[in-house]
Amino acid sequence: MIASCIKMPGSVPASGEATWPKDVGIIALEVYFPSQYVEQEELEQFDGVAPGKYTVGLAQARMGFCSDREDINSLCLTVVQRLMERNCLSYESVGRLEVGTETIIDKSKSVKTVIMQLFEESGNTDVEGIDTTNACYGGTAALFNAVNWVESSSWDGRYALVVAGDIAVYATGSARPTGGAGAVAMLVGPNAPLAFDRGLRGTHMQHAYDFYKPDMGSEYPVVDGKLSIQCYLSALDRCYTVYRNKVHSLWQKEGIDKRFSLEDFGYMIFHSPYCKLVQKSLARLVLNDFLSDPNPNTESGIFSGLEAFRDVKPEETYFDRDVEKAFMKASAEMFQQKTKTSLLISNQNGNMYTPSVYGCLASVVAQHTPQQLAGHRIGIFSYGSGFAATLYSIRVTQDATPGSALDKLVASLSDLQVRLDSRRKVSPDVFAKNMKLREETHHLANYTPQGSVDDLFPGTWYLTHIDEKHRRQYARRSMDEDGPLEAGLDTSTTATEHIPSPAKKMPRIPGNTAGPEVVAISNGEH
Repeated sequence: MIASCIKMPGSVPASGEATWPKDVGIIALEVYFPSQYVEQEELEQFDGVAPGKYTVGLAQARMGFCSDREDINSLCLTVVQRLMERNCLSYESVGRLEVGTETIIDKSKSVKTVIMQLFEESGNTDVEGIDTTNACYGGTAALFNAVNWVESSSWDGRYALVVAGDIAVYATGSARPTGGAGAVAMLVGPNAPLAFDRGLRGTHMQHAYDFYKPDMGSEYPVVDGKLSIQCYLSALDRCYTVYRNKVHSLWQKEGIDKRFSLEDFGYMIFHSPYCKLVQKSLARLVLNDFLSDPNPNTESGIFSGLEAFRDVKPEETYFDRDVEKAFMKASAEMFQQKTKTSLLISNQNGNMYTPSVYGCLASVVAQHTPQQLAGHRIGIFSYGSGFAATLYSIRVTQDATPGSALDKLVASLSDLQVRLDSRRKVSPDVFAKNMKLREETHHLANYTPQGSVDDLFPGTWYLTHIDEKHRRQYARRSMDEDGPLEAGLDTSTTATEHIPSPAKKMPRIPGNTAGPEVVAISNGEH
């Protein structure tokens, strides 16, 4: 347990006098990524492709990956326990647990039910929510469910916990360098430093076979790369239009006479399949602003010199190099200011699927001071193939004083770069062998993983065995062992008091001051 804990903000009175919980959103955020990675530049050489194909063409530097010791259950167990420990939260203080993932290892049993084993000591089984699946959008759907619960008559005053996790792997070929792995856990409740803009969501959902996983015996997806990009950009266009129209309607009611544009976002982040698409996506939104402006200034400013593109039709420009080049140039400064810092994890770890956009949010928070973030509106575009997408926004609290909720959130992510730098680099050959091992052992019964436990970060849950009935057993690597994660973290096992629910005084449970170094848990019978 962590010695120096973050006190969670309080909430509305338990009497329920307030008609609506105030500032519902993200209170705490934790990120987990694997302890090993492969360099994309070395992967280019290994794959025999042109130099810069991955590092420049995709704008990817490193890719994290899992051995056969980790699966979706272990990723989520790890990130949830880290969030609870680092924030000194009692498991009794959580009333809803939602999981968003597309990494399916069981067609019936949810990942959420596996995570519930962490709640057993507390005795809390009154926890709503299950898994949500639709490619990379599942984490956002889970987050919306959690926010909606807190803002509903069903809310009992406790926190909601949202977990997004995935292992993104591809068959050998051009898509493989767009892989990655990881998990993000978010604590949702009122009085949050990152509060949702109520009613401001632009959603677009449509049927397409751009990326899908019809083979239940394989981790690998079927991908139509060109169609996937077209779906992504068309969804972005439509979500932004709906979002902007809702802002305009709200402003009209408030007597505000102005047009919404990207300038109204302090930061703009996107689901990141690869970093270059994110840069193109920001340029795409500038194109939208340009075409929707009845009188754009093409003499100076961001639209300078773009008059030749005044009459283009968005649906005809998805692969128009002239449009792309012109608007990427026009948006270059805005990209540096509003979006580039969001790509830290994406660039260094790769595409995490459902946690991708929330890794981007964590990257923004980790690389700015509370004062730099305070008061800003952050635009968030979430996309999942098949396809489903939403553009929404969160408002950062104005309170950036020492000890504030925002200050504590920023502090909790301040070691992000240290953690990324502390990972172990492996050769492309070792990476390829790990991918081959995962491919050959995927969904095997009566299997014991071969990967090294010693290579995992301290505190990581890992798979110990799959029995003949496909029941999985897990153990946790001790937090007391020396390892890369300890850089920048206090791993003391002395616990301070747990923080109860936000609006409801829950019984407190004592911290574990002693116990076995490795605790075994399973997803089958006990």
